[in-house]
Amino acid sequence: MNVSKEVKLANANRQAVTSMDSSRKVSLAGGVLYLLTFVSIPIGFLYMSVLNDPNYIIGSGTDTAVTIGGILEIIVALAGIGTAVALYPVLKRQNEGVALGFIGSRVMEAGTIFADVVCLLAIVTLRRAGVGTDALITGKTLVVLYSLFRLGQNLMPAVNDLLLGSLLYQSRLVPRILPLLGIIGAPLLIANTIVVMFGITSGPIYLLTGIGVLPIALFEFSLGVWLTVKGFNSSAITSLFAKTTEPA
Repeated sequence: MNVSKEVKLANANRQAVTSMDSSRKVSLAGGVLYLLTFVSIPIGFLYMSVLNDPNYIIGSGTDTAVTIGGILEIIVALAGIGTAVALYPVLKRQNEGVALGFIGSRVMEAGTIFADVVCLLAIVTLRRAGVGTDALITGKTLVVLYSLFRLGQNLMPAVNDLLLGSLLYQSRLVPRILPLLGIIGAPLLIANTIVVMFGITSGPIYLLTGIGVLPIALFEFSLGVWLTVKGFNSSAITSLFAKTTEPA
């Protein structure tokens, strides 16, 4: 009987070690991918010409900046999906349904990114084709569509961080202050999206709700750094593993 208990204990210890090693790989992958989602920061500058010049589609010159911006956004879209997929093996131990929801929301966010890239690259393609002034309305329409798809990129990070924040906060996989930032910022960012949909793009209400982007950005960047450098809390991993492992 004692031998049997020792064998079970040894097996449990081996499983725990394996789980820790696996979770470190998961956290490293998730952290690196989260940091990669910040590569599109320069797009405000890169897209300046196409968004601010109503005659861009019939103009001349290089389109390199817009193309580079599109490539960076595609990288962000794929990395965003990657964060949810990479973290899923650990997050599902806390709540599989919410973890799957996180993957779904990341895919939806990526869809809006791909859509806005298509809008701008369509303008570039028409410009290279040497379209005439008749294409001015088309160019303006594509810019408007780009702006509307950007609304999705304003909304979906809030949904993402509500789902991920709740999982991380409950499981204590990382210091609770990190997911708390996302949980606090998400309602403000959702409110900001609604405000913009009503055409309010200035004033105190817009500024107040727009503040939500700061804790959201801080949460995602800090999470990326933490997961890359420190990884998950070992005691939380052990607790999740014990909770979800069926007894032999």
